[in-house]
Amino acid sequence: MGLFGSFSKSKKENLNKGLAKTKDSVFKKLTRVVVGKATVDDDVLDELEEVLISSDVGVDTTLKIIGRIEKRVAEDKFLGVSELNRILKEEIAGLLKENNKGDYETFDLPKSDHPYVIMVVGVNGVGKTTTIGKLAYQFKKAGKKVTLGASDTFRAAAVDQLIIWSERVGVPVVNQGMGADPASVAFETLTQAKANGSDVVIIDTAGRLHNKINLMNELSKIKRVMDRVVPGAPHEILLVLDGSTGQNAFEQAKQFTLATEVNALAITKLDGTAKGGVVIGVSDQFKVPVKYIGIGESMEDLQVFNRNEFVDSLFS
Repeated sequence: MGLFGSFSKSKKENLNKGLAKTKDSVFKKLTRVVVGKATVDDDVLDELEEVLISSDVGVDTTLKIIGRIEKRVAEDKFLGVSELNRILKEEIAGLLKENNKGDYETFDLPKSDHPYVIMVVGVNGVGKTTTIGKLAYQFKKAGKKVTLGASDTFRAAAVDQLIIWSERVGVPVVNQGMGADPASVAFETLTQAKANGSDVVIIDTAGRLHNKINLMNELSKIKRVMDRVVPGAPHEILLVLDGSTGQNAFEQAKQFTLATEVNALAITKLDGTAKGGVVIGVSDQFKVPVKYIGIGESMEDLQVFNRNEFVDSLFS
């Protein structure tokens, strides 16, 4: 069991398995750092810095973590390398806590006027539509009534994929086909969702970054239209990033946080990569909480992010 009692054994096992590649990579490097050392000295810290950067934690976030560990070493001159893992866990969990104020433990929704509206953004190929399908599944499983909206009308494949997911999960999807006005689809989705008493609406949007002004305008228009149907919508703007792209994910986060008010992150494909450190870096650099992580193919492999369990799986 990790630091949260309510985190089930099977969820923890899935998390351990999903983060295995990152953990193995980090552990091998950490073992080399401490071999033959008794205390945490400057050499150990220099090498630790390299380990974190090469795990895609990012330079700025790595320097922050190293700074915190240096402070602890200065306070306790006899800190042994055997305690390095524990200190790393504590400092990284502390860093994640600054951006993840609430700990999400279940697929529950904040108390809000119904429906709770999630607008999903991200470039093509990051697992955006798959994440929406898995979210719909998890919300439905939690007893929520879900409606999907196919506002990524730029690609026929995106609309088709969302329809397939809606059938698989057994939830309605509003779609006007490829080439339709995305804002019009969003308007119809929210109108229908209100009429049928949905608890949660998930809207897919187009992921094109080559023209940021168009993207900004489109997302702003979708938001304005939704706000007219459900005041305050969207309640959540969820940016989906592919964890396996490492530093590229930072660049995408930068572009999307400039284009719209992203207030939650989903980081996918962590099971296929040793770049899991990106979860720590992106959250810290953009001050946006990681809410969901994708650690495998199955419906159950989209998990609500729990910072303590995540750090526990990486450094235990």
